[in-house]
Amino acid sequence: MGAAEAKHDVFQAIADPTRRKILKLLADQELPIASITDSFPITRTAVNKHLFVLSEAGLVSSRRIGRETRFSLQPEPLQELKEWLSFFELYWDNKLTALKNFVESDE
Repeated sequence: MGAAEAKHDVFQAIADPTRRKILKLLADQELPIASITDSFPITRTAVNKHLFVLSEAGLVSSRRIGRETRFSLQPEPLQELKEWLSFFELYWDNKLTALKNFVESDE
């Protein structure tokens, strides 16, 4: 399996609820892995694996400060997700309008 095949995209990265929670933790602050791990009932190794997937997708960056590695959110790749979802908003709006009309006509 080549490196290009192994790389995770934004959609794969956010598919996991633990990774989504990590992104929320990093939304307002840069955190070391120990602080991130304290927020989960999983091992540091498991958190590190999640951070690796997020990093491959470009959603998280890291930098060394002394012996500590700190992680921060890189929200730019989420724009791809936003653009993809916005395509479907028209369909959702139409379905919700039809549901509203149906429910109100029953009253």
